[in-house]
Amino acid sequence: MSGHSKFANIKHKKEKNDAAKGKVFTKLGRELAVAVKEGGGPDPNNNSRLRDVIAKAKSNNMPNDTIDRNIKKAAGEGAGDNYEHITYEGYGPNGTAIIVRTLTDNKNRTASNVKNAFTKGSGNVGTPGCVSFMFDEKGQILVDKEECSMDADELMMVALDAGAEDFTENEDSFEILTTPEDFSAVRLKLEEEGIAMADAEVTMIPQTYVELTNEEDIKNIQKTLDLLDEDDDVQDVYHNWDE
Repeated sequence: MSGHSKFANIKHKKEKNDAAKGKVFTKLGRELAVAVKEGGGPDPNNNSRLRDVIAKAKSNNMPNDTIDRNIKKAAGEGAGDNYEHITYEGYGPNGTAIIVRTLTDNKNRTASNVKNAFTKGSGNVGTPGCVSFMFDEKGQILVDKEECSMDADELMMVALDAGAEDFTENEDSFEILTTPEDFSAVRLKLEEEGIAMADAEVTMIPQTYVELTNEEDIKNIQKTLDLLDEDDDVQDVYHNWDE
């Protein structure tokens, strides 16, 4: 989805109830644990992957003590050892492309749940690589205009000087795109400049979007996305539906 519609979704998600926030925190807790294990330890100064996940957690309003608790748990008790990254690709209504990234300690459970989400929305899981070629992997940083003291030109120069590829001004936000390799450096530079980021992560951006006009198709893809969103094993979902 474009930076503009993604920003609108982020604002909506941040207004979710406590139960929904708890689910988001559970998923972020897993990401923190795996980042500690795979990124090189519990010190964010020496672990850029952990630093990026901490930033993501903060942008989702995860309290600092909850972040610290997850990191200490991962460092001390081996949490994160059993989680495995598995990516699923498939099709929703009218050929929409969907990518699902999971972190799981039970492959069979996750595969079954993901397949069920696609089936209930009249879609199907495909083979690895069947839709990922339709997306570009990019670092994406969204800045709320209301929370940014810099004007567009100033922010653009900071971002580009730090290594960003592209800068877009939307109605209520700024979108900064980077290569996956340059994402950490650009995000860190913005943080050092005191720029509040509404969202910052490496994501999959569609090369083209599919518009759905049939009410049944819209209902079905929403059903699939809702079921995936509710699954604790599912970390990220990317799609090319033009919402």
